[in-house]
This record gives sequence, C-alpha cells and structure tokens, in this order.
Amino acid sequence: MKTNKINRRSFIVNTAMAAAAITAAGPKAFSFPTRTMANKLPRWRGFNLLDFFSPVPPVNKDLNSTTEDDLKWMSDWGFDFVRIPLAYPRYLSFDRTKEISIEETYKTDPKSVENIERLIYMANKYGLHVSLNLHRGPGYCINAGFHEPFNLWKDKTAQDAFNFHWAMWAERLKSIPSSRLSFDLLNEPAYIEDMNDQFAKKGPVPGEIYRKVAGGAVNAIRSVSPDRLIIADGNGGGNSVIPELTDLNIGQSCRGYYPGLVSHYQAPWVWKDPSKAPAPQWPGTMEGKNYGRAQLEEFYKPWIYLLGKGVGVHCGECGCWKKTPHNIFLSWFGDVTDILTQNGIGYALWNFRGDFGILDSGRADVDYTDWHGHKLDSKLLDLLKKR
Repeated sequence: MKTNKINRRSFIVNTAMAAAAITAAGPKAFSFPTRTMANKLPRWRGFNLLDFFSPVPPVNKDLNSTTEDDLKWMSDWGFDFVRIPLAYPRYLSFDRTKEISIEETYKTDPKSVENIERLIYMANKYGLHVSLNLHRGPGYCINAGFHEPFNLWKDKTAQDAFNFHWAMWAERLKSIPSSRLSFDLLNEPAYIEDMNDQFAKKGPVPGEIYRKVAGGAVNAIRSVSPDRLIIADGNGGGNSVIPELTDLNIGQSCRGYYPGLVSHYQAPWVWKDPSKAPAPQWPGTMEGKNYGRAQLEEFYKPWIYLLGKGVGVHCGECGCWKKTPHNIFLSWFGDVTDILTQNGIGYALWNFRGDFGILDSGRADVDYTDWHGHKLDSKLLDLLKKR
C-alpha cells in the first residue's frame, strides 16, 4: 500500500511480516496444538502511562504526569494493570546539547530514577500491577527522535548497556514481588540497520539475534532477582510470536492495532500525507482487501497457539487514534477485546488520558461525560469494563 513508514508504529501499515513470521522460523517453528492451555499470565487489563515515554524531559512536567486520581479511578473502575514505557535517556545525566556517548549511557540520574520508582509504588498502592518497559533501550527504538551511539542488534557495547540497565532496575526493585511488578524487556523489536534514520526499512529481528539480546537481559535480571516475571514483546514491531524464546520461561506480548488502517487512520507519524489514508470500515473493504472478525481471528491465531505451548501472553498495547470515527473504532475494538478475552489474554490501552485514551482523547464525534473536569468517553469505558 502507498504509505510512508516513519516511526514507532510503522509496522501497523504493513502487517504482512506478522503472518509470515511463524513459517519463516524454519525448524524452530511451532508444532501447533489442537487446543490451547490456560494463560500462564493473569488477564490484566489497564493502560499505558506516558510519564517517561519521551527521551526528552517535558517543558511542562505536569503535562503527562499521572495523578493519584488517575490511578484511583482505574482501580475503582475494575482495572488492575499499568504499563510504564521508559526512554532510557530520560533517567540519565548527560549534556543534552550534544549527542550522547556510549559512556554516558551508563550515567543514571538518581533523582530521575526515584521519580520512576515513585510512580511504580503509587500504582501498587492502588492495587495495580506494573509492567516496566524499556520503550527505548540502549541502541534501539522503533521510532526516531534520539541519536543512538550504537545498534542493539549489531553491537556488543549496546547489548552490554542494555543488560546494565535491566540489572540496575532488578537491583533497585527486587523487594517488589512479581505479583506487583514485571519487566517488559523492549518495546516492539524490529531490525533496523540505521537506528538514526527515521525512514529506515524495518523488518523482523532474526530469531537468533533476538534470543541473544533477550537472553542476555534475562540473565542480567535473574542474577539479581531470580523470580522476577519477565515479558518479551513480539517480533516485527510486536506483531509476531518469537519461537526462539519459548524455553526462556518468559511471557510474550502482542499488539492490538491490526489492521492499522483502522487503528491509525490519518495518524501523522504513519502517513506522510494523512489526507490520503483510506476511510476506515469495520467490517469492510479497504485498499481492495476485506477486513472483519475472521481476519482478526486469523491474525491472533499464532498467539493463541502460543498459549498451547505453555507461554503466557498479554497484549501490552492496543487502541485507536482519535481520527477514526468513533462508531468504527468501537465496532472494531469490541472484536479485538472479545477475541483476547475469550482466550484469557489481557490488554492495556495505549494511554489513559490522551489521543488513544478514555479521558481527554480529543475526538470530534464523541458526546463526552464530564468527569471531575476531564472529558470521559463513557462508551469506550463501558466497552472495556465488559471485557
């Protein structure tokens, strides 16, 4: 299709590699069972919190800050999970007027680290399980916006730094049990030759390379915190199961963005010319292809089979950007969450407050409910509470 893939969710516009990933795995591919097992991960439901998502500290520190009220409302509404995507430069101390050096990727800032810990403890206070995720790890992020001094998939120096960061978090947080805290190793892995080229081609990470990187981090964590629950995001931008990791005793995380023509309609980080995005339909035909419940079930089939191999599965991100018509969004998302729920798979909406969220999403076609000064999407909240 005629789109321009420019950063963190570029995989959603072309999901062909998701369907091909299992067959491409060769002799390590799954022998699919005829029925699934119970999910080894809880069916957590909740939201991503974007406090530390950007590698650059915000000018207005309160702009994306999660409040105690946010967490209380989540808990009161029956949710039990938050994912905190971190950009590692956010909690470093270095000269931000210059490109970061390899040595500086180790210089953590105690105050910034404590701010992250404070959010973790506050979420736990309200009964929410926290998934701590490196959205940008040393040498890799699916989107541009920060100049990396190395490449996680190619350079041992980057892998050493990646392991250092996870060992640091494992040590600092080892007193929190896995029932309240898990580690999500790296957001949406994809193989990129030049990490600093926003237009660089993205593809699935070769399985042996992903295993080497993930295995190194797992060992670094378990050397400090042997019982920590660990999750790895699906390959090819979160879309595809990773057969090479099934013996590492870790969970895997899928995504709830298929098809991107619905979930990211006119999103400016996906479409160079958003006006050329085809009008979303659900169910319906877009760019000459039929989309509906059957296609969604086919997309999630490898993840359901993964449950049958005894690997826990969770959907770490899902949702729909604000430009998709609300009725289309709810129809599509009802199918997504129904398929996940029927198979015991939990999920986390990309955000709580903001363009994908239930509060202050900025949609033009929603009759919002006033909620303590915020605009609440009551229909979306009702859908989530039923799933």
